[in-house]
Amino acid sequence: MADRTATVNRETLETQIEATINLDGTGKGDFKTGVPFLEHMLDQVARHGMVDLNINAKGDTHIDDHHTVEDIGITLGQAFAKALADKKGIRRYGHAYVPLDEALSRVVIDFSGRPGLEYNVEYPRSNIGEFDVDLLAEFFQGFVNHAQVTLHIDNISGKNAHHIAETIFKAFGRAVRMAIELDPRMAGVMPSTKGSL
Repeated sequence: MADRTATVNRETLETQIEATINLDGTGKGDFKTGVPFLEHMLDQVARHGMVDLNINAKGDTHIDDHHTVEDIGITLGQAFAKALADKKGIRRYGHAYVPLDEALSRVVIDFSGRPGLEYNVEYPRSNIGEFDVDLLAEFFQGFVNHAQVTLHIDNISGKNAHHIAETIFKAFGRAVRMAIELDPRMAGVMPSTKGSL
């Protein structure tokens, strides 16, 4: 089996980020980002996606978390694209429904080579602790643009903002896990009638 790992470094005037990923990992995560709530969410992606994920980030969080959160999404998307290479043999599509108490979310993903985000989520409050919930859409937009995926995220029910966010990230991890899984019936085959993704 080909090595499906990648390390990506991204440096701007606002952030310095390194992301390392192993798509065939065991769900281990190590995060040093300065944004504790995002680290909690990224841990859900690692555990439920069964990918090993290490992210180190330094950003201008003294202003706010926006640049750091968005740029982590960008860097993570780049790491997925690099680790998947030509995408031969993967299932390509993935989906998951995940509940947490009263909250329920659905995530559907296609590693299509075409970026597109449909994000249908309304939170009952604007912050979870000190974290601005608007930044979650920025994270996913950054990921989508650079992983080159089509991603649909729908919160179906929920009253607790933390529960809603957690169902989204758990479902995202599980949908990703399904989509990047190698299908033995598709060994070496491009999962597209176009011949490339």
